[in-house]
Amino acid sequence: MDVISDQNWLLSVGTFLPLAGVLVMLLIPKKEELLHKQVALGTALATLAVGIYTLIQFDYGQAQKLQFYADTEWITVIKSGYTVGLDGISLPLYMLSMVITVLVMIYSWDHIPAPGNPKAFLILMLVLQTGMAGTFIAQDLILFFVFFEVVLLPMYFMIGVWGGEERQYASLKFFLYTMFGSALMLVSFLALFYKTGAASFSIPFLIEKGISIDQDVAIWIFAGMFIGFAVKVPMFPFHTWLPDAHTQAPTAGSVILAAILLKLGTYGFVRIAIPILPQAAVKWAPAIGILAVVGIIYGALGCLAQTDMKRLIAFSSVAHMGFVMLGISTLTATGINAALFGMVAHGLITGMLFFVAGSIKERYHTLEISRLSGMLHQMPKLGWILGFCAMASLGLPGLAGFWGEFPAILSAYSPAPELSEGLFRTLMVIAALGTVLAAGYLLWLYQRTAFGEVSPEFASHGSPAHSLGAAANPDHAADEHHDDIHDVSVLEWIAWAPLLIAIVVLGLYPQLMFKVMDPAVTELVKVFNK
Repeated sequence: MDVISDQNWLLSVGTFLPLAGVLVMLLIPKKEELLHKQVALGTALATLAVGIYTLIQFDYGQAQKLQFYADTEWITVIKSGYTVGLDGISLPLYMLSMVITVLVMIYSWDHIPAPGNPKAFLILMLVLQTGMAGTFIAQDLILFFVFFEVVLLPMYFMIGVWGGEERQYASLKFFLYTMFGSALMLVSFLALFYKTGAASFSIPFLIEKGISIDQDVAIWIFAGMFIGFAVKVPMFPFHTWLPDAHTQAPTAGSVILAAILLKLGTYGFVRIAIPILPQAAVKWAPAIGILAVVGIIYGALGCLAQTDMKRLIAFSSVAHMGFVMLGISTLTATGINAALFGMVAHGLITGMLFFVAGSIKERYHTLEISRLSGMLHQMPKLGWILGFCAMASLGLPGLAGFWGEFPAILSAYSPAPELSEGLFRTLMVIAALGTVLAAGYLLWLYQRTAFGEVSPEFASHGSPAHSLGAAANPDHAADEHHDDIHDVSVLEWIAWAPLLIAIVVLGLYPQLMFKVMDPAVTELVKVFNK
């Protein structure tokens, strides 16, 4: 594989700089809350500055090559190297992880969830940043696995300590599901290593050698990676941890989980499973496509059954990631481009929806859809932002969500030559029906929460009328504080504006991303011609 090794220090600095902030914060006493916030935000901004410099230095004319490539000895006893590089496939996701971290830091400035302790909360976010960025630059299977697992513990603690009432159940379920998938993934990595001559864990090396593995063996190795990545996506039927994790996670945790962590699974398919084992990918593609479409329909129907706003948005992620996996399963340049665009679009839109849900919860102390109404009367700006995000999520043309879904459906019309056209065209029709259901559940959500008259319990901004029910229903316990119902704050505007702008810009000019990704994707699908 062609590589460019100029400025090969750049990716390491961009990935590990957050840990420097963590070391500084460990030395600062816990009671210095303001200083902790300043150090955490400053570190995230410095990391983003390195990311922007990386964007500027990236050679877009050679986006198919691994750039800023570094390959040094790491664990020689198991032949694993510290191998990192960035191409057109990983660049958008690498940058997205940095942008989301900064915006979550800004939002968290006055939204640290109870119990307080900003020190631990912000440190966990910086560790998460390192794990996320590292996963997107890793070009060695063991290094990839280490970064892939680094994100697990911070998110476990975020949900388990700062989450809702069922946080311990949700965090344990998240941890066990992901560990189960990771165990199978690691077994597959080891099998790949030994079946290619036990020479290296380097991904470029394995892409060259993987084609020589016997097909029957390759299918089983792919199965282990499939489960490992599918749990993280999450694909139906491995999705059940997601609604619980999202519902119980604090707002910052939900945003990072939706915007970045779900993409680690889909990225694993594109970066590792498909290029290394193309012959197995062809055999698995129909199953992946079928499960993706089942996920689209199941996720949409699940949304229609929800009474909690956050849980509804979580189920919508199952449906949206179904479109991503459908694009990947076609094994075509069009499908994989659509999948990568869909990953970024979903990160922007669903991350934004969880931000809005968190702010609604903070003001109303509930996310029960039946108790929310008239938001356009009480908080018009927040109501309009929710409407905008709902339209983007349902795939309205002109907004980013459209370019993740429409090309994915289109690509199913003509999948890779080795795949059944009849099957994929059937999947295309079913997936298209899924977009109708998406419009149904999102417009239903918006109509119930934003239209109509303000709910009587919130109309008087602090009426104690419902305090009687507080003991029976904890959601009512804070009703006497409804005098804090207010429209979008300055910090919220600062945190949200970049996402809202990006959703419009990428919706109107998707070529901005497609021209970066396409050369690398075109190079990737050449493995099927070997």
